[in-house]
Amino acid sequence: MLSETERERYNRHILLPEVGEGGQRKLLSSSVVVVGAGGLGSPLLLYLAAAGVGRLTIIDHDRVELSNLQRQILYQVDDVGEPKAQAARGRLLRLNPDLDIRALAVRLREENSLDLLQGHDVIVAATDSFQTRYLINDATILLQKPLVHGAIRRFDGQVTVFNLNGGPCLRCLYPSPPPEETSSYARGLLGPLPGVVGAIMAAEVLKILLGVGDPLSGKLLLYDMLETQFRSFEVRKNPLCPVCAKS
Repeated sequence: MLSETERERYNRHILLPEVGEGGQRKLLSSSVVVVGAGGLGSPLLLYLAAAGVGRLTIIDHDRVELSNLQRQILYQVDDVGEPKAQAARGRLLRLNPDLDIRALAVRLREENSLDLLQGHDVIVAATDSFQTRYLINDATILLQKPLVHGAIRRFDGQVTVFNLNGGPCLRCLYPSPPPEETSSYARGLLGPLPGVVGAIMAAEVLKILLGVGDPLSGKLLLYDMLETQFRSFEVRKNPLCPVCAKS
């Protein structure tokens, strides 16, 4: 049963027939790992913590820089120089102190990816590293867990869900990673862009945990900030995909 404090905190969730007390209890017992606590991870983590996702794991090996503050709304000037994972954990616990939040200031690598990502209900790729995104994708296939994936660049963003109920994976859409120098931060981006995309990613995580709505599995949502347009494209599972074809 929810406590009186929890009923007050999550009142607007409980009022939704699609969520109710049962759904909120489900969120409180859920576990999500987010790789990347930067532009996308900032709004994403804030919304997941506010929603009451009971256990959050943050993986990010970087430190807060002054140039991050233009878009990474988790942090303040006093955080500059601090490890992002620890700074993010402190901010989230001030928002919702009843959560179990782990901060891992480590780089995700092939040799540690399965150990760090296992034991979670949903895995989230909020990193700007192409190589890390593919590493996460391949690990989620082995772990048989859904992956919420987001990306941003200049004025454009995209969100999709991979490996949900036998759906396609990242390699079905993009078989191999592009050069790292084409990443979002190498080309610049407008500050609010990751806020929009990160919020959509958080919504996808909550939909999956609650089992409500129609997650973006098999669909790629594109956001054009300059034109204020959303478009959606079908993503089909590749029967010859070397990673997920047999999953």
